[in-house]
Amino acid sequence: MGKYFGTDGFRGEANCNLTADHAYKVGRFLGWYYGELKRRNNDTTKPKIVIGKDTRLSSYMFEYSLVGGLVASGADAYLLHVTTTPSVAYIARVDNFDCGIMISASHNPYYDNGIKLINRHGEKMDEETIGYVEQYLDGCLEIFDNKYTDIPFAHKDDIGRTVDYVSGRNRYIGYLISLGVYSFRGIKVGLDCANGASWNVAKSVFDALGAETYVINNSPNGTNINNNCGSTHIEGLQKFVVDNKLDVGFAYDGDADRCLAVDEKGNVITGDHILYIYANYMKDRGKLLTNTVVTTVMSNFGLYKAFDKCGIDYAKTKVGDKYVYEYMVKNGCRIGGEQSGHIIFTKYASTGDGILTSLKMMEAMIARKKPMSELAKDLIIYPQVLKNIRVVDKSTVQNDPEVQAKVQEIADRLSDTGRILVRESGTEPLIRVMVEAESEKECHDYVDEVIDLIKAKGYEA
Repeated sequence: MGKYFGTDGFRGEANCNLTADHAYKVGRFLGWYYGELKRRNNDTTKPKIVIGKDTRLSSYMFEYSLVGGLVASGADAYLLHVTTTPSVAYIARVDNFDCGIMISASHNPYYDNGIKLINRHGEKMDEETIGYVEQYLDGCLEIFDNKYTDIPFAHKDDIGRTVDYVSGRNRYIGYLISLGVYSFRGIKVGLDCANGASWNVAKSVFDALGAETYVINNSPNGTNINNNCGSTHIEGLQKFVVDNKLDVGFAYDGDADRCLAVDEKGNVITGDHILYIYANYMKDRGKLLTNTVVTTVMSNFGLYKAFDKCGIDYAKTKVGDKYVYEYMVKNGCRIGGEQSGHIIFTKYASTGDGILTSLKMMEAMIARKKPMSELAKDLIIYPQVLKNIRVVDKSTVQNDPEVQAKVQEIADRLSDTGRILVRESGTEPLIRVMVEAESEKECHDYVDEVIDLIKAKGYEA
């Protein structure tokens, strides 16, 4: 993991540990770097870089700063304006951009923001390129057999331009609509847009496919993104679905790369449920290539028990949809994702896509002619407790022999009735302790044993 870029981009509180200067420098480097790659290949065209943003107050500031850096370095910046992360990935891929940039802190509160870099294939940027960006941010860039404390500006007609590219977002909406296998006519669907990037995309798609669409949290004002709404606060959608007697509901996060669902009874359908439901649907149609679903280590113990019963294999990766996608591509898998609702369908997208996920769940419901509650009923979710502890140094805690021994002791006690997972946060100075067991009390007791030991050792920050 880099100094600035974690598992999901460069994220921090706006104008604290992520500033407009950072964004300008990221733009300066990317504009110059892709131009230099072209020059070295005798290509005289300017780099093309597409940018999207979510609805945070600071997103405009970061957009303008990135654009300033890009055009100053000779790249053309194409603006999708407010749009989803998966739409940037889609347009970067299909419209032959050199790279894409998404300005978003996903599910974080409004005062945070982030810069996500996407390569020309619509995938998360490779570590080598991110390493160069970080070197430039620190003023010690070593690349192309040279050392740079700064990089040259473009001059005269080499300066880049800015292009309004809202048509790209509209084309992405058209792509989603084209994936609708069945008409949604007669189905009452609730959508929680989290006052985020999906607010001007999701309803258009569902309306076009014939659904009777009911939308909440689609009035962004810059400070209400993810505020008691969306996939991180799904209780609002649960009540909305029940009160309005809807058939199903879908909740997205701030940049709409996640989706969780609510069945007609108001029960939450997690990312694990979605993987279970759609993997079985694929298997029954002979579409589950390699017969394998890719999960992360955070997926519920009950999901694996359910997969064992229906003869579906599974793989486990580190937490992060980036790692899920890498495994899927390497091993030819078609579906994978996270409990949090990042679901990847490699046949249709190169990243998690919340709106696409909701369309696929609609497809499974309609094809099976069953309500969502019926599709999910055979998956028994084990009680799970996850607690975080802020520490001085994450790796010191993880490598402590006493902590490791305690974790192993609890794993032995749980045996095949549950599991324990202790891991470092990818974005914060936290150790996350998670236990799944047959009772919630058992989960709490085991988690507290580990956290109490970490505190006793003096590691708490």
